[in-house]
Amino acid sequence: MKPLFYYILASFAFMGIGLNPASAETNACTGKKLVVFGDSLVAGYGLEPGAAFPEQLAKKLDAQGIKLDVVNAGVSGDTTSSGLARLDWSLGEGTNAVILELGANDALRGISPEVTQKNLDMMISRFKENNIEVLLAGMVAPPNMGHSYGKAFNSIYPALAKKHNVQLYPFFLEGVAADPKLNQPDGIHPTKEGISVIVEKFMPSAQVLLNKIC
Repeated sequence: MKPLFYYILASFAFMGIGLNPASAETNACTGKKLVVFGDSLVAGYGLEPGAAFPEQLAKKLDAQGIKLDVVNAGVSGDTTSSGLARLDWSLGEGTNAVILELGANDALRGISPEVTQKNLDMMISRFKENNIEVLLAGMVAPPNMGHSYGKAFNSIYPALAKKHNVQLYPFFLEGVAADPKLNQPDGIHPTKEGISVIVEKFMPSAQVLLNKIC
């Protein structure tokens, strides 16, 4: 006589009920599109193919049974102004969620924080108008820009997250910035290992975002 557990399994199979805890997430996310929109920190400057943040994030999600289309929409050197200019054609059709990572080059070039905030504000508004969920990845101004500039720039991301009621990841380079072991010789762009650290720290926020679309 077969054990009772056998009949339970058979019943589940007959009804199409899976026992894989990740299956519900996988099925829910299949066909969804997540765009990572940013600069060289997203594009994968100086890294081998497949080592950039979007690709490593996709692999991490896939390992957890969460399968969706993760698009790398990073362009090295992008400021918030150039990002805004290419916004529509970079996203393409069918985008469900966006990780917005821009502003680092604005700070490096000393662009007015008012300009940066206005550009990001317009991008987030555009996303929301199209029912696209947003995760805003914050940035911090370099110390050499001075206290006044840093204070104005660093306040941009929390203010926009509050205004638009969107999710905020306070500092994209958390755990990696200023660590020589995790950055390339320029001291700005993370290595493959540095990106892995960012992805690991970013995962809880990414999961919150995906819960909104999957």
